[in-house]
Amino acid sequence: MIIRSKRIMTPLRTIDGYIEIDNGIIKRVSAGEPKTDNYEDYSDYIIMPGFIDLHVHGYGTGSLTHEKSMESVIRMGQSMTRQGVTSFLPTTGTDSLEATAEMMSAIDKAMDSWDSTKGAEILGAHLEGPFINKEYKGMQKEEYCIHPSIDIFKTMCESLPIERIQLMTMAPELDNALELISYLNENDVQISIGHSAATFDTIKKLKNFGLGGVTHMFSGMKGFHHRELGVAGSALYFDDLYCEFAKQTGLTVLPEAVDLTVKVKGFDRITLCSDAVGLGHVQEPFYHYIRKTEFVPCGDYVLLKNDNGNEKKLNRFSIEDMTEIEMGYLESVKNLVNINGFTLQNIMKIASENTAKYINQYHRKGSLEEKKDADIIVLDENLALIQSYVLGTPQINV
Repeated sequence: MIIRSKRIMTPLRTIDGYIEIDNGIIKRVSAGEPKTDNYEDYSDYIIMPGFIDLHVHGYGTGSLTHEKSMESVIRMGQSMTRQGVTSFLPTTGTDSLEATAEMMSAIDKAMDSWDSTKGAEILGAHLEGPFINKEYKGMQKEEYCIHPSIDIFKTMCESLPIERIQLMTMAPELDNALELISYLNENDVQISIGHSAATFDTIKKLKNFGLGGVTHMFSGMKGFHHRELGVAGSALYFDDLYCEFAKQTGLTVLPEAVDLTVKVKGFDRITLCSDAVGLGHVQEPFYHYIRKTEFVPCGDYVLLKNDNGNEKKLNRFSIEDMTEIEMGYLESVKNLVNINGFTLQNIMKIASENTAKYINQYHRKGSLEEKKDADIIVLDENLALIQSYVLGTPQINV
């Protein structure tokens, strides 16, 4: 298979050329015309590496958080390819250990059943909790926030092998955290600081034991003060810590806060995630305090009851309906371009390259280079998605 375009974005430059794909792997990225007439011609469209979402609880027609099933994880991945996401980490939330086991088992089964015809590739799991601080729980369930324990973690791994856990969000200031941090690091699990009241001194002391970055920068963490830098200030201070930003709606983090972080950190230590939940799949009435809307399940539909009195019923298995509820990855990218002035090179860095590097997948993901996976997206001038390829398999019927 060959893909042709005048705007192929490689790590070093944008070329007028083609990508040759063999058995899901990029065989060649070359300038100039292909030596055959048999190719997909995308002309002036933008070709860039697919996005990697490291933090997503649900999106579109599926929700791990609310459905806790293998099928829901697959549906998530299928929906996410329509937002340019070609690989992802389905993410658990802080819940009972029984519910967490259900979610982890669902991820395990979905990984076993996945192939490139079933949407974005499942790279492993991101465990957000349960070892987080109640003080900064955010929308996590306070009653299930617990102190770190290797024994509890090993029990959790009975539902999903540790080899399939790529990332864990935890609060390093909690008792027994160092023991778990060391264990995770020894087993090649990346660790992000999140839902945490950690001080600068705590992070400075523990960072080199395996703390790689922070989860949803500025949200769910001890903020910056000139006499106590907290988690936010520590993330800015330490050059090697990555800062993850969730979808850019402007509701939780102002665009100026993103710009400030870039001014301090540069683009090499910024990652973008959706942190979407799949709100259309709630199993019982749920009130979203930020959006001031109650989500009420109604069979295959969900009823949205806004505080202003407006009501709307949407089909939770319709991707078109579900995109009305929750911002997708590509829409967040558009906001960063249109509001923050990010270039597509900046986007490629934070959404593909850095995300791959953060979970040690850059040898196969995150850029359009020979011998890497053919995870490719095609965009028009307005950043509308034309096509997504996962391991060379087209995901959108056109």
